[in-house]
Amino acid sequence: MRGEPLDAETIVSATEEVLRRHGPEKTTVLDVARLLGVSHGSVYRHFPSKAALREAVIRRWLDRVQEDLAAAIQDSELPPPDRLRGLLTTMFAVKRAKAREDPELFATFRVLAAEHSTVSSAHVAFLFAQIRAIVVDGIAGGDFAAGEPEVIARAIFNATSRFHDPTHAAEWSSPEVEAESASVISLILDGIRAR
Repeated sequence: MRGEPLDAETIVSATEEVLRRHGPEKTTVLDVARLLGVSHGSVYRHFPSKAALREAVIRRWLDRVQEDLAAAIQDSELPPPDRLRGLLTTMFAVKRAKAREDPELFATFRVLAAEHSTVSSAHVAFLFAQIRAIVVDGIAGGDFAAGEPEVIARAIFNATSRFHDPTHAAEWSSPEVEAESASVISLILDGIRAR
């Protein structure tokens, strides 16, 4: 049995390890408890369900993704078209890398996205807010045509979904996917630029 006190962060770390070992379909709370040397009831004291535990793992995983994305647009000296290109390119690259390098946690993310979980919805809201902020700057600075930022940002998000939505992950290994995403970004930027 475990000697030191059990906290939520320790449970999340153990769950992440178990998810990487067994994947989202086969991982159970009992597996996590065994790894920690505690009863499954001890895990349930911190997380009311397997779904809540899975969401905690993916929330932490997505926090790292969001840090990468925030870093991509941090340079406010860049004009909005370059920032938008950088954000979208980084979104695609980070998601493809996660799918390739961390397939079990990416599979868990894909399950949560399909279920429209609160964690998945919050991630989508974060991505949308990043796009919208750049659109607002672009309109204010005269780089982008006047319009409703919410509508424009939603259109950009939807037009690029093939390259960041986890339901399309199987397509990301195509050798043409980078060129295709670059073409879509160029088309979007041309479509919203001020004339």
